[in-house]
Amino acid sequence: MKGIVTSAGALVLTLLTWGEVEHWRASRRRLGPAARPAGTREVVVVLGYRNRGRRINAVNRWRVRAGLRSCDRAETRLVLSGGSVDGGRPEAELMADYARERRGYRGPLLVETESRSTWENVRNVIPLIEDADRVKIVSHSLHAEKARAYLWRQRPDLGARLVRARDYRPGEWLVAKPALALLGRRNLRCADQARSSPSQPTARPPLTGARAAGDENDR
Repeated sequence: MKGIVTSAGALVLTLLTWGEVEHWRASRRRLGPAARPAGTREVVVVLGYRNRGRRINAVNRWRVRAGLRSCDRAETRLVLSGGSVDGGRPEAELMADYARERRGYRGPLLVETESRSTWENVRNVIPLIEDADRVKIVSHSLHAEKARAYLWRQRPDLGARLVRARDYRPGEWLVAKPALALLGRRNLRCADQARSSPSQPTARPPLTGARAAGDENDR
């Protein structure tokens, strides 16, 4: 019995360690070539998570907090992206209220309220970040990596301005990280495989249309 408990404990520890390492690695991939791009204009993009109802959920609250701690300058522009996927108010509006009313954020803030997938998140925020010298994308690490991959595909010039956000912290979301890593790796594979398929459409698809490959479950 003791051996079984020891083996189970070792397995759990291995899974938790693997999840932690996967998130650490993802937070450092698909960034721009310069660790500190020239210029001072910084934008932090926070990707919304599907939010049922009219109250902000725990995931979106955490993403806002991660976005705020990623702001290195008083004049950093915070861009919150996410439409109404499961009904109710758009995710971006809920996150904006939380940032202002609950976290006391008083800096520059823009919302993008039409996106229903990660591909659309990236496409729709491009007009809001084009003038930035430094771009940070905030979500759980593998989801943020996927969004960075999409920005490289849609606008390589902006991809070159990507720098690390502070969405990864050791031990944060520790128990959930293995599952998030499994889902994130699957979605990243789908996104990478789509590179060899016809280009993603740039026009806005109908609300009932198909999302970009791998987007169905990663928001």
